[in-house]
Amino acid sequence: MTSFASLKTRLSTLRNAWPLSPLSIMALTIAFTFIADNSTFWRIGSEIFLGHSISFFAYVCAVFFLMLAFFSFFSFPWLVKPFGMVMLLTSAVTSYYMDTLGVIIDRDMIQNVMVTTLTESKHLITFGFISQIVIYGVLPSLVIAFIKVKRTTMIRSVAMPALSLVMSLALASGLLMSDMKSYSSILRERKDFMSSFQPGAPVVGAIRYAKMMLGTANVTVAAIGEDAAKGSSYDTTTRPLLTIIVAGETARTQNFSLNGYEVPTNTKLEKLPVVSFANVSSCGTATAVSLPCMFSSFNRSGYSYAKGVSNENVLDVLTRAGLHVEWWDNNTGDKAIADRIPTRSLTHSENAEFCAAGECIDGIFMQQLEDYAQSITQDTVLVLHQIGSHGPTYYLRYPEEFEKFSPACRTAEFKDCTPQEITNAYDNTIAYTDEILAQTIAFLQAQKDMDTALLYVSDHGESLGEGGLYLHGSPYFMAPEYQNKVPMILWMSDAFQTRVGLNKACMAAQKDAALSHDNLFHSLLGMMDIKTSERNPKLDIFATCKDQVKVSSK
Repeated sequence: MTSFASLKTRLSTLRNAWPLSPLSIMALTIAFTFIADNSTFWRIGSEIFLGHSISFFAYVCAVFFLMLAFFSFFSFPWLVKPFGMVMLLTSAVTSYYMDTLGVIIDRDMIQNVMVTTLTESKHLITFGFISQIVIYGVLPSLVIAFIKVKRTTMIRSVAMPALSLVMSLALASGLLMSDMKSYSSILRERKDFMSSFQPGAPVVGAIRYAKMMLGTANVTVAAIGEDAAKGSSYDTTTRPLLTIIVAGETARTQNFSLNGYEVPTNTKLEKLPVVSFANVSSCGTATAVSLPCMFSSFNRSGYSYAKGVSNENVLDVLTRAGLHVEWWDNNTGDKAIADRIPTRSLTHSENAEFCAAGECIDGIFMQQLEDYAQSITQDTVLVLHQIGSHGPTYYLRYPEEFEKFSPACRTAEFKDCTPQEITNAYDNTIAYTDEILAQTIAFLQAQKDMDTALLYVSDHGESLGEGGLYLHGSPYFMAPEYQNKVPMILWMSDAFQTRVGLNKACMAAQKDAALSHDNLFHSLLGMMDIKTSERNPKLDIFATCKDQVKVSSK
């Protein structure tokens, strides 16, 4: 007890002997994050300014003063400590994903995080992550908590942050003006540079996300396709039409053997009469953006979150035309796409075979489909939203007996696996998706009293370590094709082809055409023979392959 009391006394003496002003605490906090949480920023900067160390030093100083100017708003005696702690913890978290996985924390990534479930996010909480938070977040925060804030007058406590703001902006401006031409060029050409800066990039992303959400808090959803109606293919038969749309997750086209990949990941589909479109670009690189975008009427350049939530989508148009549409989810939700149609969530189903790990693999769909088929009496569209290849725990996305490629990475800590083990685990998820799609097609083939079809398209791709990037969610301007090239696969029964007048050979001739998620809205309407002014024939991939004798023009 004497030793503890003595230590406590010494710490109290040290604390009282070295009080710091709020601005000093803020400056030290910024300096710490600069040094400890910006490995990627320093690496990219060293490459850009190679041989120009003075310019690099001046630029870094300018960024420091810009941060100090912004954070001066929070440099009041009663606010500096909690704000500094939040910044330290935030920087520790974001720098881990930036430096370890190459994940940039921008507005879209923050949006993705905000709609992520606990089930999904728990796989990212690893020993390496916790270690980084403790060392670079918790311990420095304890130091800030220990520091005594120097007492000052009320006038001085207000005046000093204002003075710091003015002086910091002046210094930053002066430093940047010393070589503005070079700095401007760098910022235009190397957007990845400042995107890697912590905590600057996440703070800007958070502000942009808050602005986006506040701007859409009370939107009214606008109806589209109010003239939608079934085409003539529905006039001559009473047989129900059943189309299954499989919304894939994190599948990249480069790992589909249907598209030329040397590893046999599609052994089942290769034996079936499918058309695999090998050159399809996604709308985004993360589910929160790409999934609602691909079902919307907007193209990638015209889509925004605000437009997505304030307008109906293709599922609403199909419903308005008289089809029964449902969304079945084995992922993190429908992202408001299915707000106006029936939905089922299968993610937490109680099923020993498919949900043994606390979350379900995609085999759970098959049991549901078999039961549901008995109740179908009308033209129906089912959307199956897969968990697919969602990482980093690829090994949890398929049954152990489907581990065709080994050794496979069986941890979320990629640093503990070789590149080949990571790729093997990912390829196993693609092989399991191959199995699920083949089973779904077999189910559709068995429905002899229905006209059936399947369209599979993934929401975005995945990086497996190429260029130091893992997972997905990179800003589109710098995302590699591994993250934005996705598979799209079509299967149609003979009865479906005849009914809607589609020429499969014509469709197969388009397998290498440059397509994108922009085509999905219009192509689903064309495929289902729905007549509406919303459909753009130029974006409907089925438009040129229809038998005009069997299907009347729009």
